[in-house]
Amino acid sequence: MSLRELKNIELQTLNLHEMRDVTTDIIDKKTKKLRDELEELLVQKELIERSLEKKSSELQEAKYTIFNDIESAIDKDDIQTLSKLHQIKLQSIDLFDILGETVEGAIITALEKSKDSEAKELIQEVIKELTYQTIKEGTLNTIRVRKILSTILHSSIDIAEATPNTSEDILEATLRGMRAGLLESIDRFKKRLVYMPLEAKHILIEDYDTIMEDLNQTDTLFLQVVQTQANESDPTIRKILLDINKKMHYDLEELIHISKETAQVMKERFSALAKTAVKKADTALKSETAKEAKRMGIEAWGVAKTALGSAIKSAKSKIDSKK
Repeated sequence: MSLRELKNIELQTLNLHEMRDVTTDIIDKKTKKLRDELEELLVQKELIERSLEKKSSELQEAKYTIFNDIESAIDKDDIQTLSKLHQIKLQSIDLFDILGETVEGAIITALEKSKDSEAKELIQEVIKELTYQTIKEGTLNTIRVRKILSTILHSSIDIAEATPNTSEDILEATLRGMRAGLLESIDRFKKRLVYMPLEAKHILIEDYDTIMEDLNQTDTLFLQVVQTQANESDPTIRKILLDINKKMHYDLEELIHISKETAQVMKERFSALAKTAVKKADTALKSETAKEAKRMGIEAWGVAKTALGSAIKSAKSKIDSKK
């Protein structure tokens, strides 16, 4: 039916069902071309998304291969050189997809290969590094950050439940590492905002209002992640998490401070342009991804151990020089 034919119908005599049929018929005929074009674009979009996903995976695999080739050329006993390479690898690989398994691999390695006295410090250091490296590679928004923190804490809880004698140390080190990594990534974001040219704003800012809101509630986000994971855990783990959370209250002051500073910098730099801104583990499985994640976890542990060892040596040297 066309609009011209519609004139021959007494619309006031139609009931709701008949009116719907007439209207639908006209809409279908008048919008057929547009709907066909939209359908074609949706098909193209799906193909492009599949292609992007495939290429992204291929890029990751290529990076793994390159790093493995470089590592094969290094003496296995040359710990310093291997640590440098592993640190670069952590900074170059997108950890998001294998984060849970990587965290598990790192914590298990710390427990197995470290002395009891240093395991807690190593876990904190490695969690800090993994949190920072994962967050900094993407947008700073609540959904993404919450997922990263939840994934890290969930994996840590799995290990804590399996090792009850060290569960409190593991969880406290994890929470402190997460907080430090989140703080470092926000601080990095703030520094990039200061020096980033306005014409490049789309690189970091997808949604001005959302990021501003998120920056003003980072402490709430952190506490909510811990509370949610605690609620989903057994009573023993839940009590440990909530007790540690209370003890960390003052530690969150620094996180609040850097977040508000960052929000102020962002407001000063981009508020006038905001409205026109551009928007834009399963370790049981023997898959290559799971194996690589475990490997990344071990390497992350190595990086943390080397960094911690250097810090301790430096501190001892300063103490000895004062004697």
